[in-house]
Amino acid sequence: MTKRRRIYEGKAKVLFEGPEPGTIVQYFKDDATAFNAQKKGTITGKGVLNNRISEYLMTKLGEIGVPTHFIRRLNMREQLVREVEIIPIEVVVRNVAAGSISKRFGLAEGTPLPRSVVEFYYKNDQLGDPMVSEEHITAFGWASPQDIDEVMALALRVNDYLTGLFLGVGLRLIDFKLEFGRLFEEDRMRIVLADEISPDNCRLWDARTNEKLDKDRFRQDLGKVEEAYQEVAKRLGILPDGPGDHAAPKMMQ
Repeated sequence: MTKRRRIYEGKAKVLFEGPEPGTIVQYFKDDATAFNAQKKGTITGKGVLNNRISEYLMTKLGEIGVPTHFIRRLNMREQLVREVEIIPIEVVVRNVAAGSISKRFGLAEGTPLPRSVVEFYYKNDQLGDPMVSEEHITAFGWASPQDIDEVMALALRVNDYLTGLFLGVGLRLIDFKLEFGRLFEEDRMRIVLADEISPDNCRLWDARTNEKLDKDRFRQDLGKVEEAYQEVAKRLGILPDGPGDHAAPKMMQ
């Protein structure tokens, strides 16, 4: 077996050179971090579940016309993606108050926001991923005003679709983080959704009980972290809870 060239290793994934030019192999780890890597641990099986969940959600978004870097899943922990130039901005879409927005504005966790709020954070671990404005983004050349408009439109479109998809399986999409990249094809550039979508970067609560089914269980030492990730996968029909396999999500009555 040919040894693959490692391109980058982050907190949750390792990127390897892909089998063809313009492709990358994305490997999902079980490592878990919180509070800008101040807290570290392992969530057994997280990489396998996140690979499957992100594959499912990226595929669904692609079917409604959202451009993504995803090509296909290769095995239990790896997927093939298009090589993109990552825009160094994390895009956070918030529907309900939780996490930092609750602390910043004194909002009780679980308070519905008047409308979906989009926030930008500069991707820089050394600086703690500071919150930035559109002025910072354009002034420092991280993205153009046109890029920001496109990213905003895509983020809100993803939010609309995923809110409905998750609600259909009994989950509330509280907030989530997205990353985008520039995909260069011949002499054309387009912005596509990159990274992953999973309980690592989404806050997902049970629609009836508000039980947290995401990485907040790790952040807040709530226990049953593996079970929470498994529950999300089960509801999406990815992890069967009995014999056989599910072709589609099991909708809540």
